[in-house]
Formats: sequence, structure tokens, C-alpha cells
Amino acid sequence: MFQNLPPVTKNLLLLNVLIYIVSMVLTSKGINMIDILGTHYFGTVFFEPYQIITHMFMHSMTDFMHILFNMLLLFMFGAHLEKIWGAKRYFIFYIACGLGSFALYNGIGVWQILELKNQIIAQGYDITSLNHQIVANNFEAVNLYARTHPELNTETVQTYINFNNSNLAGASGAIFGLLAGFAILFPNTKLMLLFPPIPIKAKYLIGGYIAFEVYSSIYKPGDTIAHLAHVGGAVVGIILVLIWKKKDRKNFY
Repeated sequence: MFQNLPPVTKNLLLLNVLIYIVSMVLTSKGINMIDILGTHYFGTVFFEPYQIITHMFMHSMTDFMHILFNMLLLFMFGAHLEKIWGAKRYFIFYIACGLGSFALYNGIGVWQILELKNQIIAQGYDITSLNHQIVANNFEAVNLYARTHPELNTETVQTYINFNNSNLAGASGAIFGLLAGFAILFPNTKLMLLFPPIPIKAKYLIGGYIAFEVYSSIYKPGDTIAHLAHVGGAVVGIILVLIWKKKDRKNFY
């Protein structure tokens, strides 16, 4: 079965699994690869430009279901779309959805971070000094400064620290793009649920899943799942497929 996979999907699967295994080994030696290759918010102290790409191939070391579920969906839907589009178009689509995921997740976060920075500066805190303390993980100095400056809002400072330390990792944004693309091209294809084992048309199952992520991004902003990243990948996937369908009216699926 694996030998019959188209090349881009096969290589994406191999790359994700290989990076996961290497990351597990390095994590056991005290090297946190999620912090290095997962992407932090643009403009925070730990952000690096290469993370825009590398975060798509990182998965949580403490949640095996994260990579298992993503790779299963990549295997099921990615291979099908690659056989239809060809390697080049499919690869462009996959990367574009991953970048769209990053853009929406970061766009909202960057605005919030700027607001926090302005509040901290307005309170008289030296933002450069705070950033140095965050990099050094010297939170005792941060707490001491806050205690000796009662005019500071410590909750604002803590929220800013949390934004700097948070990161985005995983192929989920690109995967949601694949799901959205499949649902538009094959809306009436029946997909079989595992629990309960009933068939549901792709437009309802995938559409409902994306709608749930939109709802969660609004009403569950504090959990550990990057719902906005999922929505961003799906939005880019929908836009690209609609553009390509408009340009190629000879093919209907």
C-alpha cells in the first residue's frame, strides 16, 4: 500500500515521521525541538523566520494521537488529491495551506502582543529588559520588579510572557486545507465514520468539522489546540480550489 502512494504524499509522511522520531530522541536528551522548530508568534523573543516552514513538520511529543491522526488524514485525502492534481500543484497547495494556517494564527496573535507591549510600556516597564529576562528564563527578576513597582499590572506582564513562550506545531493547518479541498471537489462522496459506523457525505462531515473549529476559535481561545490555525488552512484550501475550478471547467469530480 505504501509503495503505491504518490511521491509528494509519501515523502511528506516520511519527513513528518522521521522528524518526530528524531525529536523524541533529542527531547530525551533535554533538547526541546518543539521550541526550536515549532513557530512562535512573529515579533516575540523566540521567533525565527525558518519556523514558518519547520512548524508544519513538528508534532507534540506528549500526544502521539496528534501525529497519528494527521498522518492518517494525509494518507487518506492527500494521496487522492495528488493523483488528481499532480505532484507540483498538490505540493503548492499543501505548503500554501500551511502558510495560511500560520498567517491567520499569527495575525491575531501579533495584534494582541502589540496591545500588551503598549500597555506594559505605558506602565513604565522596560520592555527590552523584560524580553532579556524571558530569554534567560529569569522570572524571579521579573517577579521582583513587579513587586517593587506596584503600579504595574502583573496580569498583563504574565500574559505577555505566556505569548512569548507559546508556539504552534503540526501539520494540522495543511491537513485542514486538504480536507476543505476534498469536500469542495467531492461533496457527495460518502465517508464512513468509525464511531458510530455510518456513512456521511463529505460536505457535511468535513464542513461540520471546519464549522466546529471556527466555533472553537471564538469560544475556546484558552485551550491548547490552535483552532485558528486549522481555520486558516481550510480558508486557503477553499480559496485555491475555487480559483482552480473556475480556471479549469473541463474537469468535474
